[in-house]
Amino acid sequence: MKIQLITGISGSGKSVALKVFEDAGYDCIDNLPVFLLENLVLGMEKLGQERIAIAIDARRGDSITQLPLQLKKLSQQHQVDVLFLKSDTATLVQRFSETRRRHPLSNPQESSTLIDVIERERNLMEPLAIQAHQIDTSNLPAHTLRHWIQILLKEKAIGLSIIFESFAFKKGVPSEADMVFDARCLPNPHYIDTLRPFNGKDLVIQEFLEKSQDPKEMLEDITSYLRKWIPRYLKDGRSYLTVAIGCTGGQHRSVYLVHQLKKRFSEEYGSDTQIHFLERHRELDSALPT
Repeated sequence: MKIQLITGISGSGKSVALKVFEDAGYDCIDNLPVFLLENLVLGMEKLGQERIAIAIDARRGDSITQLPLQLKKLSQQHQVDVLFLKSDTATLVQRFSETRRRHPLSNPQESSTLIDVIERERNLMEPLAIQAHQIDTSNLPAHTLRHWIQILLKEKAIGLSIIFESFAFKKGVPSEADMVFDARCLPNPHYIDTLRPFNGKDLVIQEFLEKSQDPKEMLEDITSYLRKWIPRYLKDGRSYLTVAIGCTGGQHRSVYLVHQLKKRFSEEYGSDTQIHFLERHRELDSALPT
């Protein structure tokens, strides 16, 4: 049975994510207490269910610390995937203010501030984040989060999933990134009026960048580095690895490099079922129509 756990920091989009899995045909359960997880899976298995998605957060406090051990036990008999959503503190404070909802860990009898409660939750949830696929939703519209999860549902493979992600440095480095490369030293198409409307996946931008030696050398250097270290990450038992490449606006240079890397490694590892490559573009995907 496929078991999809959706967890993370309250206010980061778990309800949005759970809806995507429901639309994809998963049996979905929200706010499940940790102590009921094993009995739920057993019951679903007896009913012949093949796919379930479960949202669990830290609202019952320290009981969440029992979850990693339970997931390890379940993974011996089932395919277990963990999606961990998070956001920066400023974004979370704004979201709770806009919705006027109380944080699940808030206690009216305590004097803790919202920021105190958020930090407490981060500490409780940290062990779950280590082996999960993490998405930082701080600068991510809901429709982009839905789009990224749909891609995961479509292309998830057992083994190591490597995500190549482009981003704009001016909007912050993705906090889920395991490796970060800086493409801001490369020639910038933004300063050429005829090229500005295009992005790094367009042929006209690719041709512009490939006229210079630096983009070619950076692409080769990153490729060589990853070729050396990908087998080590696979051997280490990692499920997800995010390689983030940034430029100033996240439209041209970083998009170009991410697009080329995904294409190159997909071709090289085409027959390897243990490693799978995904491509996403934080700024481009956020600008997609809802």
